[in-house]
Amino acid sequence: MTYTVNCSILLTELPLLERPAAAKAAGFDAVEFWWPFDTSVPADADVAKFERAITDAGVQLTGLNFNAGNMPGGDRGLVSWPARSAEFLDNVDVVAGIGGRLGCTSFNALYGNRVDGESAEKQDAIGAENLATAAAGVARIGGTILLEPVSGAPKYPLLTAQDALAVIARVKEESGAENIKLLADFYHLAVNGDDVAAVIEKHARDFGHIQIADNPGRGAPGTGELPLGEWIARSRELGYGGYIGLEYKEPKETAFSWAIRERASR
Repeated sequence: MTYTVNCSILLTELPLLERPAAAKAAGFDAVEFWWPFDTSVPADADVAKFERAITDAGVQLTGLNFNAGNMPGGDRGLVSWPARSAEFLDNVDVVAGIGGRLGCTSFNALYGNRVDGESAEKQDAIGAENLATAAAGVARIGGTILLEPVSGAPKYPLLTAQDALAVIARVKEESGAENIKLLADFYHLAVNGDDVAAVIEKHARDFGHIQIADNPGRGAPGTGELPLGEWIARSRELGYGGYIGLEYKEPKETAFSWAIRERASR
């Protein structure tokens, strides 16, 4: 099984730039990150430090989020946020630059919350335009834009796989972009009440990425009740060939105990 460690939610006891090496020491060769900077256009020196942390650790960066705003404060993306649309577009070149230098081709664009005083129609129109621009921006490095449903954010409008797929269909119809796909986060889908097994049956071959956490608690696999192993296996059977993103909450000391048990049982 090819796993990639989300170093923005795991290994958080360590400084961010030390986490890729910690993932490598734990036996993983791939990592992914939420946006690791405070601004959409960080200083070149800060970008270089981040890139060195990846390359020095000897891991592959498999996924990177666009700037999603103040995540701890409740923000969930800039894509459909009218007042920050220009900021998102400025972020595209930075993201594509990092991806091009590190060989990363998967980029998660969090759609954004509904904003008071702005109509859903206006936000969705801006969102579609910005996703199309982002898709064009990463196409030159062979990149793919990922769009995901999210749980725990009351104003985030994409709750089910179909919600995200409808936006993807609109972007494709309006712009012709083909490099935009569903990020199937099994935890978010399950928490939001989606039929994860049915989503897999219909769309697994076209998933852009899979992420996992167990429920309840968003903990490591095996700490909850979700049949993550079955869902992953079925996705593989139906044609999904990408990484499985480990995006759960677990202390560093026990973060990968389940994976050690899994390897030992083979």
